[in-house]
Amino acid sequence: MFSLKQNSWFIRKVVIWRAVASIAWSVLLLPVTTAVFVLLSRFSLFHPIQWISECTSLLMASSTIFSLVVLCGVVLITGFFNLEFYTLVPSIPCSRMALLGTVLHPRQCVHSLVYCTMGMLVMWCASVTIGGRYSTLGSPCRQSESGEVVTCLNEYHVFLLLAGAFMGYSHSFLGVVQNTYYVSFQPIQQYKYPRFKGSLPMLVKCSVIQSLYSARNFAALYFFFGYVPKTWISSTLNLQIDSSVQPLDSLTGLLDFSLLYHLSISGTFLYLTWYLTVLLFRIYVTEAYSFPVQSTFTEDAEQCLPKVLAEKNTLVMKFLALQDLALLSQHSPSRRLEVFSLSQPGGHPHNWNAISRECLSLLSELTQRLVAHQDAVASNGRVKSQSASSDTRSASSSSSVLSGTEDVADTPRLSVPLRTPGSVFKSSVGGVNSALTAPFTPDVDSPFSSPAIRRLAGQQDPQSPWFGTVQSPHIMRRGPKLWSASTESQSNGSPPASPATVPTSPPAASQKPSFLAQWLQNRREQVKSFLAKRVLIVYLFNKLPEASSQALFADSQAHIWALQGLSHLVAASFSEDQFGVVQTTLPSILSCLVVLLEAVDRHFKLPHASSKPVRTVCSMGDSTYKTLRFALRAALKTAIYKITTTFGEHLKAVNISTEHRKRLQQFLEFKE
Repeated sequence: MFSLKQNSWFIRKVVIWRAVASIAWSVLLLPVTTAVFVLLSRFSLFHPIQWISECTSLLMASSTIFSLVVLCGVVLITGFFNLEFYTLVPSIPCSRMALLGTVLHPRQCVHSLVYCTMGMLVMWCASVTIGGRYSTLGSPCRQSESGEVVTCLNEYHVFLLLAGAFMGYSHSFLGVVQNTYYVSFQPIQQYKYPRFKGSLPMLVKCSVIQSLYSARNFAALYFFFGYVPKTWISSTLNLQIDSSVQPLDSLTGLLDFSLLYHLSISGTFLYLTWYLTVLLFRIYVTEAYSFPVQSTFTEDAEQCLPKVLAEKNTLVMKFLALQDLALLSQHSPSRRLEVFSLSQPGGHPHNWNAISRECLSLLSELTQRLVAHQDAVASNGRVKSQSASSDTRSASSSSSVLSGTEDVADTPRLSVPLRTPGSVFKSSVGGVNSALTAPFTPDVDSPFSSPAIRRLAGQQDPQSPWFGTVQSPHIMRRGPKLWSASTESQSNGSPPASPATVPTSPPAASQKPSFLAQWLQNRREQVKSFLAKRVLIVYLFNKLPEASSQALFADSQAHIWALQGLSHLVAASFSEDQFGVVQTTLPSILSCLVVLLEAVDRHFKLPHASSKPVRTVCSMGDSTYKTLRFALRAALKTAIYKITTTFGEHLKAVNISTEHRKRLQQFLEFKE
């Protein structure tokens, strides 16, 4: 219990205080952005002195101070949502229907509603700051027959408020589509101020571009449907509509340069306020943190690097620990000596064992994931054969068998050290119809799968000519690749039997389905065939081409750090490891790297795996996850080259398999 409290306090100290610091700086920068907005909103080219004096008096006015208080509340809520919704592993929907389900999720609907409200609040502050015809909701328009002044609806004020709600929803929607809450770590570490200064021009550019896009879309939307909210607001607040003023839901009303200018700069101010909070949160959360390798006191043991590497509950702490491992392995000789040191008393390499175990566990998990994906694609939806299962087991065992000390070899592996997005993997082990292979295998049970897919998957229609014996010689030729043949048939030279002709043992108790169950099954098949012919349904449920490959490597930044940390530590051990603690686990490390390289090479031979992603328009969404698979392959080859160039011909004395030795020879000869 004491260690759990210490660990939670440590996590709170690192993560939450960083988020609080980013929110504090966002609040401190609000007066600066507000002053720039005031200068732009009251800009006058021909009266510069009057322009500056009006802006100065406006900045000191009570309305501006109250607007700053409201904006501070908006920034606090935005910072809370950043802390609540941020993720280190992006959510990558593998179909358009999955993306639609994410957008319509109740949690996301609440998020959109809150951002619509905050957008209206920011636009209200902007309209009050601009003043003039935008300041109030009601304005005196004409005198009635009794001589009283009638209050009419100020459509300009309503226009800005509705634009704020629209921009708020756009920001929430794009947060899902563009993964705005995805926080990526920079490959080159920078201090906070240089990184903020370098990102500021991009931030302003994205705010302006997004504001112009939103202003254009909202103007078109208001042109067609602006009469509905205007009428509802006037009837609800008992305000009349001034017929003498040109309505804004017309072409002449929208072609107002002053209106479009104030809408654009107000939208830029709104997006800049939100994007600034997101940028500062990313900078503070991803700042490098130095963990102690070992601690003198027992109560501080949970804060040491080997313990934090095994963290399962808080993923950001695991990422920070892996980042620190990669940095210390390259730039800190004194901390590397602590990794290679032995415990006293006892003389055991606990630090190296714990670090290498976690890194190898990460890499082995990625290898198993890639092998399962390749088996699912190669089997075309069929149940994995016994040979494929044995290949999977041999690949995982060859990467996980350690020939070093006993406490490393006997330590159990983590089942799922890092979780990929829920749209890809729900469990670490599963069959073809499990969630593991769902994004990569045609869903034959889906009502939208075509008959061709069901034929490839082995589900045949009894009335079709494909039922029973396979009649095509092409399918017979593909037999050995799609399913395993018995050893006897191959030794005798007979062709392997197709799955349709292989006799199966009858069930213990065969039961004929009832009439109702068969009728429901027929109706279900009819619905499937009907929906499969609808173009819109097929468009929504079709798999996106690159999404499966991107989701497979969505958390590969952790594996890149593990590769860098392991390779640099192994290379440094050639001259710094006084006790030889690394040499005992060197065979397992080399085997794990080679097996992972073979799995990665096979993956890049699959369709759409090696295609480069399309460059997106300027946005705050981080798209670096789309190229993580290329970065992982480069980091993997660099890690192997780092080890082979350091050890050279000494690797021939390492006890590894012949196949792995041949692959390492390619690196020794610089042929990879």
